[in-house]
Amino acid sequence: MSCTRGVGMIVFTYPGQGSQFSGMGTSWLNHPSWELIEEASDATKVDLADLLLNADDDLLRETQNAQLATFVLSMLILDAVERLGLDSTGHAGHSLGEYSALTASGALDFFDAARLVNIRGNAMKNAIEENPGTMAAVLGLPEADVENLCAEIDGEVWVANYNSPGQLVIAGTNSALEKASDLAREMGAKKVTRLSVAGAFHTPLMNSARTELLEAIESTDIRPPSGIVVANVDGMAHENPETWRALLSAQLCSPVRWTQSLGTLLSMNFSTFIEIGPGKVLTGLTKRTEPNTKRLNVNEPNDLDQLLDLIAPTSSTENDSGLGHEGEHLFSTDRLVVSPSAGLFKPERNLEIGQKISNGELIGHVGNIEIHSPFSGELMGWIAVTEERLAASQPIAWLRVT
Repeated sequence: MSCTRGVGMIVFTYPGQGSQFSGMGTSWLNHPSWELIEEASDATKVDLADLLLNADDDLLRETQNAQLATFVLSMLILDAVERLGLDSTGHAGHSLGEYSALTASGALDFFDAARLVNIRGNAMKNAIEENPGTMAAVLGLPEADVENLCAEIDGEVWVANYNSPGQLVIAGTNSALEKASDLAREMGAKKVTRLSVAGAFHTPLMNSARTELLEAIESTDIRPPSGIVVANVDGMAHENPETWRALLSAQLCSPVRWTQSLGTLLSMNFSTFIEIGPGKVLTGLTKRTEPNTKRLNVNEPNDLDQLLDLIAPTSSTENDSGLGHEGEHLFSTDRLVVSPSAGLFKPERNLEIGQKISNGELIGHVGNIEIHSPFSGELMGWIAVTEERLAASQPIAWLRVT
C-alpha cells in the first residue's frame, strides 16, 4: 500500500554515519526482519549481528563499521515497515543513506548494496589514513558566508554538508579547519562545534576513496529506481542508472546538499517525512527546514504502531489534511503479511478466513521459502491467490491483530 492517504505524499529518508549507537540492533533481535542480518553478513564477510548487538561506541565510530551497521539496520527497519504493507513513492538518504534510498527504490539489490557500503567504508578509512582531517558544524551563518570564509582560508577546507538553513558542516585538514572555525566565530556564528570524526568527508581529501569505490560501482548492476530518489550531489531527482553511477562516485568528494534535497521533495508535494534507521537526526533537520511537515522517525519496533497511526488513522471522520478515507483503508489494528522474495505463492491448505493465526505460524510458501506470520491475529483475507507469481514485498494476507 502506497503511503499517500490522509497525510499527503510520504517520503522515506535514511540516515548516514553519525546516527549509530551501541546496541542499536537489540530491540530488533526477535523481529522476523532480523533474517536480513545473515544475508548482509554473507555479502560483506562481517559479523553484522555482533556489530549491531555488542560493539561499543568506539568500535562503531570507526567509519567502516558505522556505515555498514547504519545501512543494514536501516534496511532491516525498512523490511519491517514493508511487512506492514506500507511503502513510499519518494526516497532520500543523507550521505551513506543514499545507498539505503537506492536499495529501497529497487535500484540496488540488497546484497550488492551491502557489498558496496562495505567497500565504501573501508576505502574511506584508507583515505583518512592518507589524508587526515576533521569536520565542524557551523550554526547561525548564511550559506554564502560559510562558503566565502572557506575560500578565504589559506589551506584545504570546504563546505561538506548543507544540512538545514543556518546549519552547515565544514571539513578539511586540521589546521585549515581550525582557522575556518575561528573565522566563523568572528563572523558571528552562534556555535561552531568540532565533530568526533577522523576524516574530512565529502571533500577532495576523499579522492583516493572515490577511485576505489568507482571500480566497484562500475561492476554493480544498477536499475532505474521505482519512484523518486533525490541525490545528495545536486539535490535533484534522477532515474538513469549511469547517472547514478556517476553521482555515487562524485558524492564522496562533493558536499551533501540536504537542504536543497528537502526543497526538491517539498516542491514535489511530499509533506510527510518518515526517517527509516537509527536516531532522529534527519527528523530534526526536516523540522528546521520546514516546520509545517509531518515527521516520524522509525528506529524501534514500537515505532511501527506510531507509523500505522500516522499513515492510517482509525477515525472515520476526515483527517486534518482534508482528505476522506476513500478506497482501501488499513486500520491501526490491521497488518499485512508481505512476501520476502519473488516466486510462486502457495498458502497452507488448512487455513480458513476468520481463523486465529499465531505469531510465527506458517501460512504458506513463496517458492521454497516458508512464510511465517510476524503477528498474531485473525486471518481477514488472502490478498495473493494460489500459484500467483509474487514480487518481493507484495502483500500476501491481511490479519487483524489481537
